[in-house]
Amino acid sequence: MNKRLDAARDSKGLIRDYVYDTLKREIMELKLEPGRFISEKDVIEMLQVSRTPIRESLVKLSQEELIETIPQKGSFISLIDLELVEESRFVRENLEKAIVRQACQLLSSEQVLQLQNLISLQELCVEEKNFERLFELDEEFHKTIVVGCGKTRTWGMLQQLNTHYNRMRFLRLAVNYDWEIILSEHRAITRAIKEKDPDAAEHAMSEHLSRVIFEKEELLQKYPSFFKRLSK
Repeated sequence: MNKRLDAARDSKGLIRDYVYDTLKREIMELKLEPGRFISEKDVIEMLQVSRTPIRESLVKLSQEELIETIPQKGSFISLIDLELVEESRFVRENLEKAIVRQACQLLSSEQVLQLQNLISLQELCVEEKNFERLFELDEEFHKTIVVGCGKTRTWGMLQQLNTHYNRMRFLRLAVNYDWEIILSEHRAITRAIKEKDPDAAEHAMSEHLSRVIFEKEELLQKYPSFFKRLSK
């Protein structure tokens, strides 16, 4: 009997995780557009699951500020909040500038080779115009540096902060195919780490992570309905 109960719990947990992971991916990749109304009925039709794991997933996504519930109106995919974007960018830039200085001393030649291999894979994405995979490889590039310096918990913290920031980054890749500049910045960061030049590494990382500031206006003009504006 206990084994059956455990199996039932595991099954419910797997379904809940599936619903949560699927919805979050759809939101992060903007397949569920910012501002779109979302109901339990919509998700049932989309995923063919029961209401309980859907409700639990929607609550969790609300806690992560990816879904906003308005009384007597319903639930909506959160608009990309520019204040949260800027806060995340500020935290990430300052942490990664400090970490990349450490990387110049701490990363092994094998880890530097891993960064170079990731750039080679990114080059293939540029050729194929595969922005979904390019985004994943961009994340893996930064994770390799941060975790390679022994900052695994720091990377986890950044992932929690970066939901709105990452949605904006994904949108940028989806609408602007001038991706070579991203690769050139990754090459500069890798070269500085390989040459053990912390000043050059910090400068390259700062330029790379501050780029979203300059690209923000272009995205606001193209997709004004996707964004919650900065409060005055």
